[in-house]
Amino acid sequence: MNRNSDDAVLLRAVAAGDEGALRVLFDRHGPWIAARLRRRCNDEEVVADVLSDTFVAVWRGARRFRSDGEPAAWLWGIAVRRLVDRLRRHEAPTPFGAADLDAHATPLASAEEEVLLGVEHGDLGSALGRLSPELRAVVQATVLDGLTTREAARLLGIPQGTLKGRLRRAKAEMRTALVTAGGGA
Repeated sequence: MNRNSDDAVLLRAVAAGDEGALRVLFDRHGPWIAARLRRRCNDEEVVADVLSDTFVAVWRGARRFRSDGEPAAWLWGIAVRRLVDRLRRHEAPTPFGAADLDAHATPLASAEEEVLLGVEHGDLGSALGRLSPELRAVVQATVLDGLTTREAARLLGIPQGTLKGRLRRAKAEMRTALVTAGGGA
């Protein structure tokens, strides 16, 4: 195992108790996981806790990684579940305000990031923010992250039928919120 080893090799090394492999995985995946968690939660303390919990879970459960999947998706699935669990136990985060956006403004890496930022902080973002953490996670996985329902179900650790039901409920709730925000009937 070295810093250039692929993720599956690193996960096998972590399963065998190699702390160095865990450090490499954290250095490689921690920054993007934290960035994606920040798009879903504006509390830096929660994001830091969830990121830490994610890699503790990886340390304890690396042997459960099946080599037929994508390691990054497996890591992200753990992080999303940890975030949903954390948000269930605590008050929902407050939506971003303009002052928060200025305080946390960072250079955007791509046009896709700019579009997502607009989606997440406009009327659609407000409607998304009103959803329960379970419904929000489904919308984020399927719509914002572009996963299929099958991939999202596996990522979130729920049956595909449950995911589809939550997605229908989320769309209905968001449609109502957007009509209300737009002053429509």
